[in-house]
Amino acid sequence: MSVPVGIVWLASFPKSGNTWFRIFLSNLAAGGDKPADINDLHARGGIASSRHEFEAATLLDSGLMSDDDIDRLRPRVYERIAAGTREQRWIKVHDAYSLTLEGEPMLGRGAAYAAVYLVRDPRDVALSFSYHDNTTIDEAIRFMNAADSALCGARRGMASQLRQKLQDWSGHVRSWLDQTDVPVHVVRYEDIVADPVAAFGAALRFARRPATAEEIERAVRHASFAELRRQESEKGFAERVSRTAPFFRSGRVGGWREAMTSEQVRAIESRHGDTMAKFGYPMAATSSRAVACAFRSH
Repeated sequence: MSVPVGIVWLASFPKSGNTWFRIFLSNLAAGGDKPADINDLHARGGIASSRHEFEAATLLDSGLMSDDDIDRLRPRVYERIAAGTREQRWIKVHDAYSLTLEGEPMLGRGAAYAAVYLVRDPRDVALSFSYHDNTTIDEAIRFMNAADSALCGARRGMASQLRQKLQDWSGHVRSWLDQTDVPVHVVRYEDIVADPVAAFGAALRFARRPATAEEIERAVRHASFAELRRQESEKGFAERVSRTAPFFRSGRVGGWREAMTSEQVRAIESRHGDTMAKFGYPMAATSSRAVACAFRSH
């Protein structure tokens, strides 16, 4: 199988397994008997919102530009990256699939030949986001439910990443699945946890990235959560935001059941129930924590 040259978008709403997938890819590319360095991810593909890459491509000081003006130029950046690449390059992207004010795709026309979209139960996303961003679960839910949510949208200081318009969780999912510019393969986070060899392997086949079963299994072992936590505890992780919670916290499926109240669960389900149902995430009237609290109160 010949490997296509070009960009593969590795897209997701934040805290949906994107970094785990990138570390798997890093280990797959590195080969060998030792796990790849978790802080070596940029060299393996990078992120679409990189301010440094934007400035290197445009020779402009992004700090002197408005977010809208930056967005107008972002399509040219990705088209230039695609024209200059000589290999398959997987690039992380948290942006919703959207258009610029001029009506063209933010991520460029024909810049990528494929996209892998990671989706995760939004209740677990909210829980993970609250730890990652040093915020409360309620604040994380409000962020996920807001139609105008964005990362790095504040103009205070100078973030290393450009503004990324997310929309709400359902809007983000639909934006990628409904667009027709780039073929998309969807991977559920829960399926990666259940069978990472099968889930990662299917995504590689979609992107026409050849790998033997032995290579995939080795990369999966080297990207295990135990190994990621070990590396983070020993040398830190460059993409960690929280000063108190580790980036690679647990990776559990269904952790929301013990952490969320029934009101918090309802706030997510009432907003995103239709989209959740499409991916097999069942509704829950109450969480186990809420039931336990009700029991104790009696």
